[in-house]
Amino acid sequence: MRVLFMGTPEFARVALENLIKNKTEIIGAVTQPDKPAGRKLILTPPPVKELALKHDIKVYQPSTLRNEEFAELLREIAPDIIIVAAYGKILPKNVLEFPECGCINIHASLLPKYRGAAPINAAIMAGEKVTGITIIYMDEGIDTGDMILKGGIEIGAGETYGDIHDKLAVLGGELIVEALKQIKSGTAKREKQPEDGASYMGLINNEMCEIDWSLPAHDINNKIRGLSPSPTAYTWLNGKKLKIYKSRVSDNNYDGTNGEVVNINKIIEIKACDKIIGLLELQIEGGKKMSAADFINGRRIEKGAVLGR
Repeated sequence: MRVLFMGTPEFARVALENLIKNKTEIIGAVTQPDKPAGRKLILTPPPVKELALKHDIKVYQPSTLRNEEFAELLREIAPDIIIVAAYGKILPKNVLEFPECGCINIHASLLPKYRGAAPINAAIMAGEKVTGITIIYMDEGIDTGDMILKGGIEIGAGETYGDIHDKLAVLGGELIVEALKQIKSGTAKREKQPEDGASYMGLINNEMCEIDWSLPAHDINNKIRGLSPSPTAYTWLNGKKLKIYKSRVSDNNYDGTNGEVVNINKIIEIKACDKIIGLLELQIEGGKKMSAADFINGRRIEKGAVLGR
């Protein structure tokens, strides 16, 4: 079966790597154009491109899928199936309908929950205890296609977006290989998604990452976990942006204003509306990421300071 792979970031690279290890016939990899990265804005290829070139797989980086040029490419390379993992663009109808065996997507949630661009972040921020991967046939909706396979994992109390992302990338790579085997053998199931319980999470913008200290401590902690290490929850300290990467809900309790630094002792304890949030790892604007203890030793924060705008 001739497979065209479409994906861009590390999540997709892991899936492609597993397909290669299982001797899948990959006839090409479609990925996003190289982009500037880092402080020096060096033009950097996406992870999928790097892996594909390493294995002598032809790489395509079209600026759009909605022109005759890409349609001609599909006719030329003639894939039997297209596998998509975090490609970064919506596939138009003519692409979805081209391969005989359809377009298959590796989606990082237990559908129909958390359709859209940020399912892992959304699950953690919502306080979910489990999440997973769903392999689906793609249709014109956003993550609404029929389901083929599902697999779940637990979300640990202290696990972050980064932790769960890496686990789901591995699971996605395993499930797509199994799904492909079932499609080849004609045993793949098609299960319609129930609309009951469906939810959607689009791209996360900067405004969504700001912490509201008037919320319950567990909600704030889930937000910090769900956005760490990227795009990162933040607040303000003396007019400077303060990114927070790790935290925990503290059993201690103090009187104070929402957002107030109520205690400093190896960790930085902040008053939320109901409980205390202990900050464990953070980064002030213009500085390096560091532990709360190092931040305190640098005298960057004092008891009584109030975080926020």
